[in-house]
Amino acid sequence: MASQDWFDKDFYAVLGVSKDVSEADLKKTYRKLARQYHPDSNPGDAKAEAKFKEISEAHSVLSDPELRKEYDQIRAMGSGARFTASGQNGGFEDVFGGMFGGGNQRYQSSASFEDLLGGMFGGGGGFRGAQGPTKGRDVAANTTLDFVTAIKGETIKLQPAQGKPINVKVPAGVSDGQKIRLKGKGEPSPDGGSPGDLVLTVAVRKHPVFERDGQNLRVVVPVTFAEATLGATIEVPTLGGEPVKLRVAPGTPSGRILRVKDRGVTSAKGTGDLLAEIQVAVPSRLTDEALKLLEAFDKAMPSENPREALLDKARSMH
Repeated sequence: MASQDWFDKDFYAVLGVSKDVSEADLKKTYRKLARQYHPDSNPGDAKAEAKFKEISEAHSVLSDPELRKEYDQIRAMGSGARFTASGQNGGFEDVFGGMFGGGNQRYQSSASFEDLLGGMFGGGGGFRGAQGPTKGRDVAANTTLDFVTAIKGETIKLQPAQGKPINVKVPAGVSDGQKIRLKGKGEPSPDGGSPGDLVLTVAVRKHPVFERDGQNLRVVVPVTFAEATLGATIEVPTLGGEPVKLRVAPGTPSGRILRVKDRGVTSAKGTGDLLAEIQVAVPSRLTDEALKLLEAFDKAMPSENPREALLDKARSMH
């Protein structure tokens, strides 16, 4: 979209803004000028119409970051410079075609306009070949790990669709959906450069006992009504280790969390804890004796409704 006449047009002066104008100020200035010179506001005024077209062209270039960059580079080459190719006033693609032996043939390289200017005038760009060999393409792959493997980490073997098996070291603490980038395990370079990478997306199977919560592990631990009411010392399972003993305080309700330090997930982020959630187990069957004792216990308890505060709070919200 670069045009040869960009050399002769000062789009910044057309809009009356500085070369370092921000996008917000550029838009604000353009809207003001557009309203002033719009043909609907100046019916039959040829000069206003021409001015409107001029500011519209300037805004269309400067409001596009890539075009603005090209425009600034062209203007830096020297205002008023003109190039022709084979005696014709062609565009910049024609100019470069003529300069490099193509006559009026258009330049079809994948090099960008910026690359061309950089190579011609001492910039950091240059032609694509001058930038060195191309890196090979990255390859995407997926794998599914069991819960313990993801937590502990180990080396697994992947079999690509083509090529030899690849040994992949899975770091400890990898999470479900995490991506692992394996340098140099992708496709080879087409021109002798470095190979691409293998981007491995990990899926982790659920565990029947433990659930991951960031760096922590969660486990639901049932206790009897008597244990929760009177207090008890219970055993809690750990991942891949011996159970640990925890003290349940008298009057512990369902949902209370007991924490076991440093028995969670260990990764580069540190080590988490094991969170044991207490769940009071309600017996589904009672012996006749147990039933009588429970009824006697119920009669001995103070007459109170544990849901009273909940109901009052709900009523207050009406």
